[in-house]
Amino acid sequence: MIKRVTVIGVVFCTACTVGPDYRTPSIETGDGWSKTADAATEPAPEPSAARGADKQLSRWWTTFADPVLDRLIDEALAQNLDVREAAARIEEARALRAVAAGGHWPEANAQGTVTRRRQSQNGPVPIASIPGYERNQTIYDVGFDANWEIDVFGGTRRAVEAADARVGAATADAIGVRLSVTAEVTRSYLTMRGAQHELEARTEAVNAARKTLELVRLRVKEGDEPEASVARAEAELTALEARVPAVRADVRAGALGIGLLLGELPEAEVALADTRTVPQALIAFPVGERADLLRRRPDIYLAERRLAAATADVGVQTAALFPRLAIGADAGFEALDKGDLFDSESEHFSVVPFVSWRIFDGGRIRASIRAADARAQQAAFGYESAVLSALTDAERALTRYELALDTLARQGAAVRAAERSFEYADLRYREGDIALFELLDVERALHDAQAGLAIAHTNAATGLVALFKALGGGWTDADAQAVASIR
Repeated sequence: MIKRVTVIGVVFCTACTVGPDYRTPSIETGDGWSKTADAATEPAPEPSAARGADKQLSRWWTTFADPVLDRLIDEALAQNLDVREAAARIEEARALRAVAAGGHWPEANAQGTVTRRRQSQNGPVPIASIPGYERNQTIYDVGFDANWEIDVFGGTRRAVEAADARVGAATADAIGVRLSVTAEVTRSYLTMRGAQHELEARTEAVNAARKTLELVRLRVKEGDEPEASVARAEAELTALEARVPAVRADVRAGALGIGLLLGELPEAEVALADTRTVPQALIAFPVGERADLLRRRPDIYLAERRLAAATADVGVQTAALFPRLAIGADAGFEALDKGDLFDSESEHFSVVPFVSWRIFDGGRIRASIRAADARAQQAAFGYESAVLSALTDAERALTRYELALDTLARQGAAVRAAERSFEYADLRYREGDIALFELLDVERALHDAQAGLAIAHTNAATGLVALFKALGGGWTDADAQAVASIR
């Protein structure tokens, strides 16, 4: 009979979990990308290709095939202060989850006291007339008391459910921080390298202008060029030299910024400013379906877990409408002589089951439920907004990367045309067919095209970083396992 009652009670308690049960909302993401970037994507990838994209996205920065960048990312993920702070928030969320789960268990307290007291002879108890009753007493008391609130209506279960969701939210936040850090390190590194390539182009322009100045001076000395040509060539050289310091400052600033991202002093990676690399290759890869963003983007998962927590909070508040069933107990030993403290005659105990039900509170509970409902609605809107923002972010990144690649290709063609034009103009100038100012105009166009090519490559490379980030790149297998275990 006892077992039957216990089973019925457990079923009753399980069936009485109040509040809404959470289910992940279904949001329409569309049938496909609104505009596929041919240079950045592969059309309609098969599921196997999508899995390849996932694998490629998990360590997307390795696609640049730059061991220095790989080292910087590994160090940033291990040392960056924002990453470490986010990891500490996960630990906090897990600890708070343990606090919520503790509500399933009884709470017990042990205590021991020694009380020395003197009672008034003029008080309500006639101490003086009671034989053997001493006015001065020392009372020894040891024992414990316990209290267990039975989770009949599921308030504790909903609190644990909400805490689980907040652990998931903290995990998603940490993944998002890691993604942001890797993207920022890569962007800063590529921008620094791009500034170096631009600096090389500017330096070559200065060197070419110096050679032109030497040639002009030689022609003036031989009487083939007027004296004013020297002033014009010198002005051209000075103008080109004036552009160099700003680009050199960009290179150093980029190296200093990388040190901060690594959680170190700014000058930690300043030596990178003195190294040189070839421009990074820009790749094509399958981006998968638009719906893949729902499982890749940490900001979407963060919003979804916040919605789950807010939904569970409604149940926590709703449970306060119903009676609370608890069992209190205390037991121990009490004696006037410490030698008698643990005798059987000194023991005492009590067991008190009790029910409490708030029948009037001025509407505070129902107001709390309405507030929890409103927070859940806000979280639902936030989740939908996160999905739409992610789709917009990805669409923009695809479009910008496509156009950046188009710009890069056109700028490369412009450099090649400018080089041919300069070779022809230089030959004509040496033969005396054109004036110096015509040669300088052609040379200036070549230098600007070369610098523009370096800038265009940097824009395309950083655009690729933005695309990786927009697609949710950076999730590792460990992240997927952590998310699956929380769900």
